[in-house]
Amino acid sequence: MVERSSDWLSQATRDVRLAELSLKEHYYEWACFAAQQAAEKAVKALIQKLGGEAWGHSVASLLESLPENLRDSSLYDKALELDQAYIPSRYPNSHPKNYPGVLYTRSMAERLIKYSKEIIEYCQGLILQVKRDE
Repeated sequence: MVERSSDWLSQATRDVRLAELSLKEHYYEWACFAAQQAAEKAVKALIQKLGGEAWGHSVASLLESLPENLRDSSLYDKALELDQAYIPSRYPNSHPKNYPGVLYTRSMAERLIKYSKEIIEYCQGLILQVKRDE
């Protein structure tokens, strides 16, 4: 497999920017989804940089798949919360009533964007460290 961690990380950065734009335009459900996507892609970038193959969409599971010495336990709960935006932020039938556009709030979006940025920064730092060691 071709190592493309920089592409994954670049897309993660764009996705978190989209989350910020969605927040600004009051599309909170899309801000939450884009934040989840950004974090997922950042962790996949790190896994790929380490020589692994990343599968799945759960940020928490992807973080757990990292070598134990590279796991940051402070990110796990944040990843779990980001994972909750993967499907329900997009589909009305994920909720007993209403639709995602009225069920996601500014504070939820702000919090998930913050968590996503923390995960991206963590992954970027480790990727840079691996590059220096190469």
